[in-house]
Amino acid sequence: MQNTVILKNMTEIKKQLLEHCNKILREKRDHLKEAMDDAQKGANEYGLPRDRYDSFRTQLLRKRDMFAQQLAAVGEQLQTLEKISLKPLSKAGFGALVITENQKIFISVGLGKIELDGQVYVAVSPVVPIARELENKSKGESFTINGKSFTIIDIL
Repeated sequence: MQNTVILKNMTEIKKQLLEHCNKILREKRDHLKEAMDDAQKGANEYGLPRDRYDSFRTQLLRKRDMFAQQLAAVGEQLQTLEKISLKPLSKAGFGALVITENQKIFISVGLGKIELDGQVYVAVSPVVPIARELENKSKGESFTINGKSFTIIDIL
């Protein structure tokens, strides 16, 4: 009975963390859309280049394109989060929340430190060194990164 309650709490934590990551990315997406639209509007209002050395409109369009690329990357990150299952995992890997004595690492997308209910989690991409080091490790196993040793206390 107690293990079921703990599992539900852990699943709820992972669910909240996933929702928080989604919220961060949706806000980022909205800001990028706005910035992209502003750059396009500025280019439209400026009109055609005044002469062949007039690069202001080109700069605005490049800025719009840069925001569009960033927007596409955020869209990919949102799609990546959709693939994460809330089912408990026995080994560390994509979608796992790995608890060590020093950190709580969410292997999902690279968002960095996230504070949730007074706890600090680190959302990392599966391709960063710490995620690669954790790959296929189980509860109780140890790993070393940057000369520091960590032991996995739990995996969700």
